[in-house]
Amino acid sequence: MSPVASTVFMFGILLFFLALGLPLAFSLGGTAVLASVLLMGPQTLPILVHKVVGVMDQWMLAAIPLFVLMAMLLERAGVAEDLYAAMHRWMGPLRGGLAAGTVLICTIMAAMTGLSATGVVTMGLIALPAMLERHYDKNLAAGTIMAAGGLGSLIPPSTVMIYYAYVAEVSIGQLFMGGIIPGLILSGLYIAYILIRSAIQPNLAPSLPPEQRATWKEKFASLKSVILPTLVIVMVLGSIFIGLTTVTEAAAMGVVGALISAAVYRRLNWRLIKEATLRTVRISGMVMWIILAAKCFTALYIGTGAPQLVQDFFGQLPGGRLVPIIIMQLSWMVMGCFLDPAGIVMVTGPLFCPIVKALGFDLVWFGILFIINMEMAYLTPPFGFNLFYMKGVVPEDITMVDLYRSILPFILMQIVCLAIVIMFPQSVLWLPSLMLK
Repeated sequence: MSPVASTVFMFGILLFFLALGLPLAFSLGGTAVLASVLLMGPQTLPILVHKVVGVMDQWMLAAIPLFVLMAMLLERAGVAEDLYAAMHRWMGPLRGGLAAGTVLICTIMAAMTGLSATGVVTMGLIALPAMLERHYDKNLAAGTIMAAGGLGSLIPPSTVMIYYAYVAEVSIGQLFMGGIIPGLILSGLYIAYILIRSAIQPNLAPSLPPEQRATWKEKFASLKSVILPTLVIVMVLGSIFIGLTTVTEAAAMGVVGALISAAVYRRLNWRLIKEATLRTVRISGMVMWIILAAKCFTALYIGTGAPQLVQDFFGQLPGGRLVPIIIMQLSWMVMGCFLDPAGIVMVTGPLFCPIVKALGFDLVWFGILFIINMEMAYLTPPFGFNLFYMKGVVPEDITMVDLYRSILPFILMQIVCLAIVIMFPQSVLWLPSLMLK
C-alpha cells in the first residue's frame, strides 16, 4: 500500500474509533493492531510488543507519577486557600483585582503542581464563588479561571513537557527552564487584559467596597502564606537549574515538600495520602496507556514509509523556513480540539521533530510552541478538558455556551504569546543557556 493510502487508512480508522466514543488509548492501540495485521501481516505484532517494552524502560517517564502525586498532595494541603486569602486582601481594592489575583495564584500553583486540572478545579471552588458574590461578570470570572489554570502546562514542572522531551529526545530540565519566561509572559497578558477591560467596563469587575478592605497589618500578615509555595518551587526548579538533581530526583523532592506542606497545614493523615495516591494511580495509568498505544501507532506509521510523505510536503512549501512551523502550529490547533496532548505529541512528534531540526530550529524552542498549543487545546471546544473541569464546579445558571464564550479572549492572548515566542526564540532559550550542566 502506498504511503498516501496508508495515511488515509490509518487515520481513517483512528477517527472512526474516536467517533464511536472509544478512549484515546484504545483508539490508538486498536488502530495500530488492526493496521498492523491488515497492512503488514500478523507477524508484525511482536514488533509492537517490543515497542511497548521499550517505552516501559524509559526512566524519564518515572517523573510523571511523582509530579502528579506532588500535585494531588498540594491540592489537598490547604495551600490554595491561604494564597487566595492573601490575594483577596492585596488585590481586592483594584477593579478586576480578584480576577487578576486569581491569575497570580494559578501561576504559583502551576509552578508547584504542573497540572492544569488542579488550578481550574481548586480556583473554581474557591475563587469563582467569591467573584460572583461581588458581582463579577460570570464570563470574565469563569474564563479567567479556565485560562489561568491552564498555565500548569506551560510553567514547569509540567507533565506535558515530559511527554515532549521523551519523544523529541531533549533535556527535560532545559525544557522546564524554557517554559518559565513564556509562562510569565502569558500570565502577564491575562492580567493586562483583565485590568484594562475592567478599567474600560467597571461594571464587569467592581472593586471591593472600603469596609471590606484589609488593613496594611492584615495584608503583610497574609504574606506568610507565600513562604511554603516558594520553598516547594525553589526545591524543585532550583535543584534542576543548578544541576543538583535530575528531573526525576527533583520530582521526588517535590513530593517530600508537598508532604511537609500538608503537615504544616495539619492535613497530613492516612486519608489524604490514600486519596492522593489513588488519584495519582488513575491519572498516571491513563497517561501511560496513551503513551504506549501512541508509540505502537507511530512505530507502525513510520514503518509504512508515510513520514517521507510528510517531509516531502513540508520540504516543497514556498515562503521560507517559518512557513512549515506555522502550518505545524495550525495542525496542532485543530488536533487539540479532539485529542489529548500525550496522543498529539506521540503521533506528530516523530514526524515534525526531524523536519524542525533539519530546518535549523532548536527543539527546546519548538517544544514550548507545542506546549502553548496544548494550552489552547485545554480551552477549545468540543473536547477542551478545562471546559469540562469548570462545568463540574460552576453554578447551574452558567451553561456550557457561557463557558465557550468566556474563553475566546484568552485564546487570543495565547495566540499573541505564541507569536511572541516565534518571533523571539531567546524568550525560551535564554534561561536554559544559563543552566549549570
